[in-house]
Amino acid sequence: MSAAAMVVALATEGAFGWPDRLFRTIGHPVSWIGRLINHMDQRFNLPEDSPAQKRSWGRITLAIVLATAILPTALIAAILPDGLIGILLTGLFAAPLVASRSMYSHVTDVAAPLKAGDLAAARIAVARIVGRNPDALDTEGIARASIESLAENTSDGIVAPVFWGVLFGLPGIAAYKAINTADSMIAHKNERHIDFGRSAASLDDIANWVPARLTAMLFSVVQPNPVRALTVTFRDATTHRSPNAGWPEAAMAGALDVCLSGPRLYPEGPSDDPFLNEDAPDPTPADIDRALHLYLRAVGLLAALLIVIAIL
Repeated sequence: MSAAAMVVALATEGAFGWPDRLFRTIGHPVSWIGRLINHMDQRFNLPEDSPAQKRSWGRITLAIVLATAILPTALIAAILPDGLIGILLTGLFAAPLVASRSMYSHVTDVAAPLKAGDLAAARIAVARIVGRNPDALDTEGIARASIESLAENTSDGIVAPVFWGVLFGLPGIAAYKAINTADSMIAHKNERHIDFGRSAASLDDIANWVPARLTAMLFSVVQPNPVRALTVTFRDATTHRSPNAGWPEAAMAGALDVCLSGPRLYPEGPSDDPFLNEDAPDPTPADIDRALHLYLRAVGLLAALLIVIAIL
């Protein structure tokens, strides 16, 4: 049932997304989780606490956030009917937690002004999807940042939620989104969050281990040269500073035959990251379109695999 429901979720979110009017009225499930995390961060992450105290409060915060995500969805799952109606309703409830349409839209919003030569508008658009300083990015840097974000967020925003949704239904997908949102908000390696967000970062690494590698395989096999993509993936993925993000990013670099990652500037300071597929050319605005086409094929293959699982 869960695999079929995830197909419904992918199709629903891909077709309709989360309407702006609805967002302005009630927000979004992820923003609800985010508000809770922010409240806990402001309330319990106190500068005067010791590192050990911050780690303890971080674990308590993560437990509360997980309970808040899991308990209501477990109750909903328990009262949903079996059969086709149950599959459809589960998919509809899960759809907001799968970002297939929104991810595509965000990256398209970067590509359009960049291809038109409007660097200022492209920097504004790319700042919505990456954490690095957009003012330091030139045309190639913006293209690189948007393609990397597309690769990583295909794993975090689509493959991982679907993976955990297949395994554990609505509570699984909700728990994953809670973990991933906590990681994005409180797992920064700065003075404020290095201890408070440690548990969130560790659990996010665990939750994304399989999905990141599955995403890399999806990217690698849906384009004409899977051998090149897989070669770059297995050669370069483990050089990335993240134990998971390097897999989809390296696969994307190999699939497009472009150079990704490398040094970048964040608000908290520079990061001297190694390049992925270093000998390949820098990405261009046209490569963003190629990446989006690859993304659509990968999501299509994921949906096909889900249908096979549901039938079996």
